[in-house]
Amino acid sequence: MRQVTVLLNPSTFRAIVSGRRRDLRACIARAFLNLLSFPYRGIVFLRNRLFDRGWRAIHHVDVPVISIGNVTLGGTGKTPTVAWLVQWLSARGIKAAIVSRGYKGDSGKQNDEALELAEKLPGVPHIQNPDRLKAAQTAIAEHRAEAIVLDDGFQHRRLGRNFDLVLIDATEPFGFEKLFPRGTLREPLTNLHRADAVALTRIDSIATEDRKALWQRIESLAPGACQIEIAYSPVHLMDHNGNTTPLSVLDDARVAAFCGLGNPQNFSRMLSQKNWDLLSLREYPDHHHYTAHDARWLKEHCETMEAAAVLCTHKDLVKIGPLWKSTLPLYGVIIETEITLGSERLEALLQQCLQQRI
Repeated sequence: MRQVTVLLNPSTFRAIVSGRRRDLRACIARAFLNLLSFPYRGIVFLRNRLFDRGWRAIHHVDVPVISIGNVTLGGTGKTPTVAWLVQWLSARGIKAAIVSRGYKGDSGKQNDEALELAEKLPGVPHIQNPDRLKAAQTAIAEHRAEAIVLDDGFQHRRLGRNFDLVLIDATEPFGFEKLFPRGTLREPLTNLHRADAVALTRIDSIATEDRKALWQRIESLAPGACQIEIAYSPVHLMDHNGNTTPLSVLDDARVAAFCGLGNPQNFSRMLSQKNWDLLSLREYPDHHHYTAHDARWLKEHCETMEAAAVLCTHKDLVKIGPLWKSTLPLYGVIIETEITLGSERLEALLQQCLQQRI
């Protein structure tokens, strides 16, 4: 979705590829996107075949590697789950380091997800490098990491791992059954067989019967995988100086919001569940680089609507916070991860993983 959503905002893109939009332009767009998906499918198939057949080498490091990834583009909740896992490891005396590609990071600087994790996990090394094998080796040699948490690692197969946790957003689980750019699948669903555990995230947003149907489908794709359910709940507000404020401060208040996410509908849904009068939600592309112009536009837009506060995600706050020059309060909505099903089995498997050396 990275290139397509430059021209289409995330909600419009999803309305088209999901089939919710039925107008002529949407039909033409789907036909065009379907053509573009064929070369993508070929590249994904060839790359996986090379690793499956051993024609491309998988390299292992000297400490356990735990991957958190997904099979669709954006919005499954990887960042809060990475934070949960690092905290879980730290509570057991394991020094973890995070390794990620660093997508959309400025040259020599960390990207938005790394900045967000740095605020949540002060002192935890986070090595960003497209060569994630080299990044893992650096984490071990320079930071004495005892475990590697590979962020967004399911499609990255060059770095061997001991455990693959795959997240599936329960509100949009299977990428509209189409590979990117016709849908949001990063690879065919049949590749879920590589997962050691599958987590349905935002599980509190769907009905019980829908949940059962999702698990039946997942069981057919990843038989034997540990089944987990995760809910993400807002816990407080935070300004760009790191000061926290209770959610109740904005009860019944008029608020405006913005976000730069792969799936902004999840943020919109979360806001609508609170006791706030949401006036508008401005969408930006995923990993948007906010500018002073963006900050000025948002300030003027929200002041015109007479909003009492402006809300965004933590991921957006770390980027736009230093640019915010307004007396109108700007808050990031901070969420926490709660494993509502499968926590005992997951923790047992993670304990086994920590005892492994490949």
